[in-house]
Amino acid sequence: MTTKMASPRVALYARVSTDSQTTENQLNELRDVAARNGWIVAGEYIDHGVSGAKGRDKRPEFDRLLKDAMRKEFDIVAAWSVDRLGRSLQHLVSFLGDIQAKGVGLYLHQQGVDTTTPSGKALFQMCGVFAEFERSMIISRVHAGLDRARSQGRKLGRPGIATPRRQKVQAMLAQGLSMAKIAKAVGCGVATVHRIATQEVGER
Repeated sequence: MTTKMASPRVALYARVSTDSQTTENQLNELRDVAARNGWIVAGEYIDHGVSGAKGRDKRPEFDRLLKDAMRKEFDIVAAWSVDRLGRSLQHLVSFLGDIQAKGVGLYLHQQGVDTTTPSGKALFQMCGVFAEFERSMIISRVHAGLDRARSQGRKLGRPGIATPRRQKVQAMLAQGLSMAKIAKAVGCGVATVHRIATQEVGER
């Protein structure tokens, strides 16, 4: 008599970087994949408003996913794309190592990665390299934009302190009053007083 094998259990993971975005498109795609492959959806893990650069301590659902993987509560983790799992190659490889140690596979929809095969495992690591490279490029573009703005004489950062208030704070600092007393008298935060005091020292 032939014994029928149980259908694989899959955990769906979705993430968006801001609260204004939705994970529904990611989840709908993954649910369709599960249905086509005969996988049983064991659970859905969704992180809202969390950057992929954050570690698992800042991503509660990703952390829960890993804990459930360690308990072997599913056989496969499915995500819409490699960058939903993370932007750091180190974190991605560590994640893959952790789940594979428990015999849990990984499916990435956009990249067509299935780590139950040797080629799929190799491709996953390559995708991680490109995700980290993309993040580095974005950071480089941001810094280049800031440098360009500075070279054009544009002021960046917080608005400057109004001159009358600044002069009053400086006068009270010269009298030796504490920053807390000055902040209360002028009607601003202690951090503002500290910033004016630091700027004054730098200008001397």
